[in-house]
Amino acid sequence: MTQLIIRAGEFTFGGHFEEELAPETTAAFKALLPYQGKIVHVRWSGEGVWIPLGDTNFGVGYENHTSHPAPGQFLLYPGGISETEILLSYGGVDFSSKMGQLAGNHFITITSGLKNLMALGNSVLWNGAHDISFELA
Repeated sequence: MTQLIIRAGEFTFGGHFEEELAPETTAAFKALLPYQGKIVHVRWSGEGVWIPLGDTNFGVGYENHTSHPAPGQFLLYPGGISETEILLSYGGVDFSSKMGQLAGNHFITITSGLKNLMALGNSVLWNGAHDISFELA
C-alpha cells in the first residue's frame, strides 16, 4: 500500500492510495506526484473541500465510486456532467453539483491526523482557499 503525506493549510495528514479498489485512478494521480493545488469549500455537497480541475482529463472512468464518502476519503470525479474535481470529506457529504448528484472514485484514504479534519474544513469555510500538497511518504 503506497503511503502519502498530505499537507493542507496548517495541517499534515498521513494517508494511502486505494490501489486495489481504484487502480486506474491511483495510477493516474501517482503520475502527477508531487502534486500541489488549492482547496476551496464545497458549494452543494455538505462538509467537504474540493480541488477544482476544470476540464482536466485523467483518462479514467468510474471505479470504486460513491456519492457518500466517509470523513478522510478523497474522491476523484473524472468529469462528465460537471467539471473534473477532487473532493475530500471532513464530515457529512452527499456529493453533488448544480447539475445534481455526482459519484467519484474513492482513491485516497487519510489514516493519520483525522482529528484535524473538521478544523481544516472549518478553516477553509471561514477563511477561504488553502494550499494542499500530496507526496509519497
